Amino acid sequence: MACITLLSDFGLQDASVAAARGIIMQHVPSVPIIDISHMVEPYHLQQAAYLLASSYSDFPIGTCHILLFDIFSERKPALVLCEINGHYFLAPDNGLLPLAFSAMPADVWKCYELQPEASFKDMLHEAGRIAAKLQDSKPHVLGLNKCELKNAPQHWRPRIEANMAECHVIHIDRFENVIVNITREEFERVSDGRTFRIQFMRDEEIRSISRHYNDVREGEELCLFNSTGYLEIAINRGKAASLFGLRLNNEKHVIYNTIKIFFE
Repeated sequence: MACITLLSDFGLQDASVAAARGIIMQHVPSVPIIDISHMVEPYHLQQAAYLLASSYSDFPIGTCHILLFDIFSERKPALVLCEINGHYFLAPDNGLLPLAFSAMPADVWKCYELQPEASFKDMLHEAGRIAAKLQDSKPHVLGLNKCELKNAPQHWRPRIEANMAECHVIHIDRFENVIVNITREEFERVSDGRTFRIQFMRDEEIRSISRHYNDVREGEELCLFNSTGYLEIAINRGKAASLFGLRLNNEKHVIYNTIKIFFE
């Protein structure tokens, strides 16, 4: 059975998540609703894109993913519907989907535009109605108008030069492993078989890609490509974020922690 997932920056301090689930359940009472995360840092588009990309394909084909991240980023908030790899995505048009999939989706429909007299709950009701229709119908028969998505901002992508890649910290997990926004494919394309080094404060360096955390001794640093294909910096049974002073910043329009990879 397909289901519905929720990804948001609502946090868990108030009733926003419960209200969103309740409104959607009014329209699809028999469909399971699964939370991906509600702890996305406010305005951190790359973290939201990473969490979506790392989880959506584990759900059954036909799942409807409702993305409630940075809803009011645009002057006229809009809800769009995308179909990608057999999955449906209901999201604001704020660059999240192109960033998550590293491409501009071909099949996009405009579902709803929030009017001045309407509230956010009206948008949630529309998301619930669309999700209900998708249980039995394909998007192209819903009578929606096709549209084009807004591009993701370029500053969220790694800066790649001939001998260097400058990457952003996009996620820090519970174990303080640090994920940066370069994929295995991008890394291999830039490295072109060359050696590399990642240099940190305290003159520590990483010069090889590991396959597992225990490829190094306990307390030693390493990097590997995680199950989503992104580069992860870790310490075997340690806390890389604390040791290297890396963090996510939750303020809008700031410079995020960066990691430089040098190719030699």
